[in-house]
Amino acid sequence: MARPKQRMFSAPDLLPPGLRTCFLVVDIGFILYWLLAAFDQIPRSWLFKDHDQPLLMDWNWSFLILDALIAVTGLMSLYLAARRSGKALPMALLSLAFSFCAGLQALSFWTLRSDFSWIWWLPNLFLLVYPLPFLLFIVRRSGR
Repeated sequence: MARPKQRMFSAPDLLPPGLRTCFLVVDIGFILYWLLAAFDQIPRSWLFKDHDQPLLMDWNWSFLILDALIAVTGLMSLYLAARRSGKALPMALLSLAFSFCAGLQALSFWTLRSDFSWIWWLPNLFLLVYPLPFLLFIVRRSGR
């Protein structure tokens, strides 16, 4: 007699512990950041060096699509997890990978420019580091 297919992740624990909170902070943070940027409401003292140069403005705005993908996939993952969908974890995986890439890309840029402002380094370092334990959790779990 054939056994029914077992789902890799059970409904109650679709997402690793703590990931929901991280997604809410990061995703809502990105939405707020881009709204503030769009309406020119970020305090001047918080802006990155040479923020008024057209090339750096373009560089910053080039992150809008990646940051929007992070927010959409993260929030979608939370929605799918609440509905007990098996698609929640793959969506979370995408969001975590996008977050890691955004942090890495920004820190690489600031390093090349020898610009070490903690106002920009800390959030981007967070984006680089926070996905790692969750990615490890997901990879270990998917091996079962």
